[in-house]
Amino acid sequence: MPRTIPAHDLRRLRNALPFWLPLLTVPLAWVGATRGGWTVFLLPAFTWLLFDVLDLVTGLNTDNADTETAESDLFWYRLVTLLWLPAQLTIQFGTIWWVTRSGHLAAWEQIVLFFGIGVISGAVGIVYAHELLHQKNRVERWLGDLLLASVLYSHFRSEHLLVHHRHVGTPRDAVTARYNQGFHRFLLRVVTHCPPSAFRAERQMLARAGRPVWHRSNPFWRYALLQALMLAAAFAAGGWTGLALFLWQAGVAVWQLELVDYIEHYGLTRRHLGDGRYEPVRPHHSWNAAHRASNWFLINLQRHSDHHWKPDRRFPLLQTYDATEAPQLPFGYPTMGVLALVPPLWRRYMNPKVRAWRRQFYPDIADWTDYNRGTLPLPKGSA
Repeated sequence: MPRTIPAHDLRRLRNALPFWLPLLTVPLAWVGATRGGWTVFLLPAFTWLLFDVLDLVTGLNTDNADTETAESDLFWYRLVTLLWLPAQLTIQFGTIWWVTRSGHLAAWEQIVLFFGIGVISGAVGIVYAHELLHQKNRVERWLGDLLLASVLYSHFRSEHLLVHHRHVGTPRDAVTARYNQGFHRFLLRVVTHCPPSAFRAERQMLARAGRPVWHRSNPFWRYALLQALMLAAAFAAGGWTGLALFLWQAGVAVWQLELVDYIEHYGLTRRHLGDGRYEPVRPHHSWNAAHRASNWFLINLQRHSDHHWKPDRRFPLLQTYDATEAPQLPFGYPTMGVLALVPPLWRRYMNPKVRAWRRQFYPDIADWTDYNRGTLPLPKGSA
């Protein structure tokens, strides 16, 4: 039976420690950089393999924390998200500095090592940035900006807060994967659509305040400056080779993030009410996974329905839902990500689940053609 976790349990360090497991990637990156050989595969194995195995061993966690828990009782959970920025910068720039000076790693070892670093920057770094950007604390939001800049994906903040959360499940949101859309087509759509989409959303916000697009409050100035500083730091740490390795890990990080994005809302759409109006976001508009270990790794991102219901709710307090309220994935995001890389396999496995979801929540809708194609009207007032 699911239970409610009281505040006095949440404040204990031992209960927060599983969420600190990603910090183990710092020594793993160092081992790969100094030893080479098979050790350069440790980071992707840690991300994709270890937590798949742990999910099988630890099973599901359907317990929910008391949502009235005071923020002071979440100290140990918040601390790991604050510590991740220096950890990630150490992994990225420390490894660039060492690899470009030691000269003992072959080209293939460097490529694999920084592929693993990119996987961590995406699966941990951007997920932690996502948590931080949703908070009201200005320091946390700045830490989130720095994490995004370290993978050259700063526009994610604007796109996520101003577009995705407002328009998820509608044609305006490129991050809602359409039914039957393969991951690789989805990825191309997201990386080409989202940067200008984020800029339009910010321009619309500035216009409402009576400000021009070049006003200093436009966050794209900050995004450009932070990303330029990251590129300069990579060049300073390792020259042209260091810059190339930095760009490689940033590209992998974006690929890893969008693999998760693809899973979160695949085929799930909000009902069109006519005249560009859509029903409110509900728990059944996100795929969820109650798998314990992968939620440790992804700081409860798989409790995605509750995140969309309460976007600023801190990750230890996110609630899980049962299958009567929200669709459930059979595996955690890491395993589902492997399936997504093979579109025919993904469609064979997930399309029947989407059709079952439609029968469960929208039995009255007979024709899904416009939903599938994304040809419904854009939401009213969207940029």
